[in-house]
Amino acid sequence: MVEADDGALPGFARAGLVRSVETPEFEGITFHEVLAKSALNAMPEGSGLPFRFTVNTFRGCSHACRYCFARPTHEYLDLDAGRDFDSQVVVKLNVAAVLRKELRRRSWQQDTVALGTNTDPYQRAEGRYRLMPGVITALAESGTPISILTKGTLLRRDLPLLRQASGQIPVSIGVSLAIFDDDLQKQIEPGTPSPRARLELIRAIAEAGFAPHVMVAPVIPYLSDSTAHLDALLGALAEAGAAGVTAFPMHLRSSTKPWFMNWLAENHPALVRKYRGLYGRGAYVTAEYSSWLRDRLQPLVARHGLAGRDHGRGEHDGSEERDLVGTPQLAEALTLF
Repeated sequence: MVEADDGALPGFARAGLVRSVETPEFEGITFHEVLAKSALNAMPEGSGLPFRFTVNTFRGCSHACRYCFARPTHEYLDLDAGRDFDSQVVVKLNVAAVLRKELRRRSWQQDTVALGTNTDPYQRAEGRYRLMPGVITALAESGTPISILTKGTLLRRDLPLLRQASGQIPVSIGVSLAIFDDDLQKQIEPGTPSPRARLELIRAIAEAGFAPHVMVAPVIPYLSDSTAHLDALLGALAEAGAAGVTAFPMHLRSSTKPWFMNWLAENHPALVRKYRGLYGRGAYVTAEYSSWLRDRLQPLVARHGLAGRDHGRGEHDGSEERDLVGTPQLAEALTLF
C-alpha cells in the first residue's frame, strides 16, 4: 500500500480527506478516503424525477465511461473531468453512519432515495470498501424506499440483503446496459462488466424475485443505434428477465463533451462531422434524431415484450425514473416502458 501526498491535493481540503491510497489490486487507481459531512442530497425543485433525494457513496468512477455526465463534478475537487474522474475515486468512509443520523431527523418523510444517479455505487471500489450494505440497512430500518441503478455485477452480493429489505420497504433495481457489442463496450465503457456479465446480473435479480428495469441508455448515435444492434440487445434483455426498458440518446454536457469528442476523433474520425451537426446546439441531440430513434425503438420494444410497467416484488411504479441528470430535458428524453 502506498499513501499519496495529501498536500498535492488542494481541492480535498473541503472534502474531509483522511488519506489517499494506492493498492496493487487496483492498478492505476487512487482512492481518496474522506469523512463526509452529509449523505442525503436533495434534488432541485421541479427536477421531474420520482425521487427527491440521492446518496452517492463515491465520487469518480473506474467504469471510465466516455460519455459519463457526472465527469464535471470532479472539477469541484480541482481534478479534471477526464482521466482524473476515471482514476481518482473519492470514498465516503462514513456514509452509512452519517446517513443513519440524517434519517433520524424529525423532518425526514421517508421519501424515495436513489442510489446510482451520479457515480455507480457498485463500481469495483465497492468490493474493497463494502459501503452499500450499511446504506441499504440504514434506509430499510428507517422505512425509506430505495431505488438502485448500476452497471456493476457486485450488486449480486447484496441481493439477499435487498430481498430482506423489500419486506420492509419498496425496492427498485435497475441495470444499465446499452451496448451489446463487446469491442464497442471495451472502447466506450472500458471499466464496466461485459454485456454478458450484466445480462447474468439481470437474470439473478429476476430470480431473486425483483422485476429488473433496464436503462438502454445512452444510445450512441451511429455506433449503437442500428436496428440489428438494438434488436439483438432487447432480445437478450427479454430472455434474461428484464421487466421493461427506458431508452434515450446520449447527451454530452459541459466538460464531458470535449472528452468524448476527442475520443471520437481518434477512434471514429468519419463521425466527427455528423456529431457536430447532432450536438452543435449544445448537450442534446436534435429533435429530429430523437424522433427517428423513438420510431426505430418502439416496435422493437413491443416485439420483445419490454413495454410493461409491472415492477413486481417490493417496487414502486418508477420505471420512468431517470435520464439521471434531473434536468428540464427529462421530458425530451426517449422513454419507453
